Amino acid sequence: MSVKIRLQRHGKKGKPFYWIVAADARAKRDGKYLEKIGTYNPNVNPAEINLDIDGAVKWLQNGAQPTDTAKAILSYKGAMLKNHLVGGVRKGALTEDQAEAKFTAWLEEKSAKIIAKTEGLSKAEAEAKAKALAAEKAVNEARIEAAKPVVEEVAEEVSEEVEAAAETI
Repeated sequence: MSVKIRLQRHGKKGKPFYWIVAADARAKRDGKYLEKIGTYNPNVNPAEINLDIDGAVKWLQNGAQPTDTAKAILSYKGAMLKNHLVGGVRKGALTEDQAEAKFTAWLEEKSAKIIAKTEGLSKAEAEAKAKALAAEKAVNEARIEAAKPVVEEVAEEVSEEVEAAAETI
């Protein structure tokens, strides 16, 4: 039985939500699975991924083949790196402590990148709101300025007509 690590779709139409599962390759996309490894929510920016890294590494060590998208997600969260490091430990190229140190250093670097991205997105959103508010204020001021002369001209015309009517009487 060949096992694949793949995405199983859940959620509403237009609002996908995926489970990351280890499933028999012959099973349907949303069918029976062996183990749920995590979740993936692409509806938010940055995408929200919850993954049991040790469970994913266990399945990779047992020969499970990830699909292209699942492989990208596993790589993003560090499961592929940890699998690689565990293979190095098994072959004797690294010690357990060295592998763990490399993995934690990678995780810290990755989390710093993610935090920087979220801060950049929130900063860009705040700038866009400020720019939209300034544009709205400019439009409102222009509208007020355009309305003032029209009111004064109408008032002058009315007062001239009232004076002309008074003279004729």
